[in-house]
Amino acid sequence: MPKITEMNNFFLKTLVASLLFVSGGCNGQNNDIKMTTVQKSNLLLCDPETGVCEIPDTSLSASDLKLTADKKPVRIIYFTDPICSSCWGIEPQLRKLKLEFGDIVDITYHMGGLLPDWSYNSGGISKPSDVAHHWDEVSVYYDMPIDGDVWLEDPLSSSFPPSIAFKAAEIQDHKKAVLFLRRIREMVFLEKKNITKWEHLEKAALEVGLDALKLKTDMDGKAKLDFQNDLNLARQLGVRGFPTLFFMDEQGNKLTLYGVKPYEQFERNIRALAVDALKKTYDKTPQSLFNHYPTLTTKEFAVLSDTSTEQAKQVLNQLFDQQRLKKVDTKNGALWIGKTARY
Repeated sequence: MPKITEMNNFFLKTLVASLLFVSGGCNGQNNDIKMTTVQKSNLLLCDPETGVCEIPDTSLSASDLKLTADKKPVRIIYFTDPICSSCWGIEPQLRKLKLEFGDIVDITYHMGGLLPDWSYNSGGISKPSDVAHHWDEVSVYYDMPIDGDVWLEDPLSSSFPPSIAFKAAEIQDHKKAVLFLRRIREMVFLEKKNITKWEHLEKAALEVGLDALKLKTDMDGKAKLDFQNDLNLARQLGVRGFPTLFFMDEQGNKLTLYGVKPYEQFERNIRALAVDALKKTYDKTPQSLFNHYPTLTTKEFAVLSDTSTEQAKQVLNQLFDQQRLKKVDTKNGALWIGKTARY
């Protein structure tokens, strides 16, 4: 491993200490989630053109931070939120990344706390109904189905409960936690479910194979601390919005991807850090794709199968007509469900 300069070593120690704190290495922390000034002024309004659900800038910067990747040559530290519409917009890119570079890339998920509560008025967003039309517009822009009517019919009071639920799921199993995050996003974006409610979180947990009783216990305990640690880490790294992804290699080199970007940018970042990385060839047939990802939007299927959106629609509708797929329709697009899905 190349020698790290004294300055870089300082930043490395700072980040490692932060990550140890996140893992629960510091004792005596308050389990109550306290909102900082930054969190209180979060903007739920996401900019489709920049692809970011943004919060105001902070005085901290992660531009010089270094991290030694563990297990795999490239590590991605991903800051997100269960109700971040721009994060839903990069699902096709992330899913393709996992298929092509999953052998060399390790992704860790951190929650950002996009909506603490409705006690603020910022960026034209002061009440749930303000979000409804915005989500419908974002859906068209990203070509990913989102039904904003949840903010009219059963609005969420905060994104904190589902964020804490994700941290509770991680305590049980990281892979199942990622499936859980995907499932609750489907619930809120497509099914108009208020995912702050336990009935929906419990259902999602059972569907992905988690112990719902343990999830509830951990949500009331350790997961609150884990979530607070995520918020602290985001501030320490100067995260200003979501999605934010830090790509890091074994030597501590770092690249940042901020907002919704084309898949080519994800690939460029990986190749810049792992020059000899080989792109894995994967089976692009519908059966194989749905075996790997039991639910796909039309955009996701198009990206993963390297076809146009129109071609993807034709294939998916044929499979639906043949009763080989189920379908969840929304006013802004569909979710297609394969036979291996548990719901």
